[in-house]
Amino acid sequence: MLWLNMFDIIGTMVFAISGALAGIRKKLDLFGIITLSIVTACGGGLFRDIVIGNLTPTIFRDPKYFVISIITSIFTFFLYPVLIKFQINSPIKNKLTVFLIFDAIGLGAFTALGAKIAITHNMTNLFSVTCMGMLTGVGGGVLRDMFVRDIPLILKQEIYASASAVGSMAMYFSYDHIPQIASLYISFFVTLILRLLSLKFNLNLPTINIDTIHKKNTPKEYTNI
Repeated sequence: MLWLNMFDIIGTMVFAISGALAGIRKKLDLFGIITLSIVTACGGGLFRDIVIGNLTPTIFRDPKYFVISIITSIFTFFLYPVLIKFQINSPIKNKLTVFLIFDAIGLGAFTALGAKIAITHNMTNLFSVTCMGMLTGVGGGVLRDMFVRDIPLILKQEIYASASAVGSMAMYFSYDHIPQIASLYISFFVTLILRLLSLKFNLNLPTINIDTIHKKNTPKEYTNI
């Protein structure tokens, strides 16, 4: 299961970086940054384990997740000037910031991991696999955004949870037909590419422009008040 552990560690590291960067942006101190990093890296796996009945959750039985999150957040804290300098000088434009790139990588890794774990725990129908992939992929990010009082990405018009859902489905439909490691990679890259393309080309799910609707339906005599 070396490849499964690899996805686990990669997801933990990049989501820890994502959490640390969010803490830095919100001007938290080092303890706050470490805490947010742990929450982001471990939250999705915690939710998944509780739902599938894997008790006690893995993060409390194996301290490596806390250790990886702490070490990664400290490195991110001290290397932030380098990361921001790279971002400023990077030829990549639009919304592809360092924070969002790391978040997309973590989303892909944890989506693939969650979908795989669902299948190995006999949750073999499409709905269960998709839910577990999404829960693992977005759970930590939801907690991160709530901790810093941001609207979670999955509640915005951005293609985030839907990218995780499609990646989970890719795992489900490919799992029995190709080697397991290949299905993991397919799930990871489908999620990652969808998320990055949505950011690069500003692709969003539809929303209702309530300002325009209210303006059209407001009598003219009230608009000048």
